Amino acid sequence: MTLNGNLPKINKLKFREKKLVVATHNNGKLNEIKDLLKDINCKVYSSIELNLPVPKENGSTFEENALIKSSQTTELSGYASLSDDSGLMIDALGGAPGIYSADWAGNARDFNKAIKKIDYLMRYKKDFNAKMVCVLCLTWSDRKFKLFKGEMKGKIQLPPRGEKGFGYDPVFIPSIQPFSNKLLTYGEIEPEFKNSNSHRNFAFNKLLDFITNDS
Repeated sequence: MTLNGNLPKINKLKFREKKLVVATHNNGKLNEIKDLLKDINCKVYSSIELNLPVPKENGSTFEENALIKSSQTTELSGYASLSDDSGLMIDALGGAPGIYSADWAGNARDFNKAIKKIDYLMRYKKDFNAKMVCVLCLTWSDRKFKLFKGEMKGKIQLPPRGEKGFGYDPVFIPSIQPFSNKLLTYGEIEPEFKNSNSHRNFAFNKLLDFITNDS
């Protein structure tokens, strides 16, 4: 499934669905998303709870993969769904791992393995600029959908620091910090602060503004 550069337009209606499936099998991501969804008045499920299969993400962009996950989840469950496709983009590596961020962790999703790969590839690099990207796809039960994108600029930190968060959090220093005199990785930042100041939060703010705005 591809977008071909054209996104469908739908009316800005408040979200009236009674059930919503978070289309992920990543527990760390699931917990973060559920926290961000706490003000939405509907029953929230996950792909794990409904025993749904992991969609095959064969898109070429974050947007395409988010749409694949959300549309397949809605088709299988019959409920509205919210998917997240996110990743780390490193300037010195030409934007890699990008949409392959999870793939670098292997089938076991061992991000220690992925971080070691980044460490190896960045050995002789001088540019440590990077960004985290999140694209959300909200699919209604009637299969209309809308995409929302958020980004957080930052830098790569090697060796990794911190055990909070998940994925690449220990090697990413975001540009928004909880303290003015420290540069912490997402792996060192408290989840409450991260959830309010992250690429995912920025995308969620756009989503919440959309579904609560009648104009």
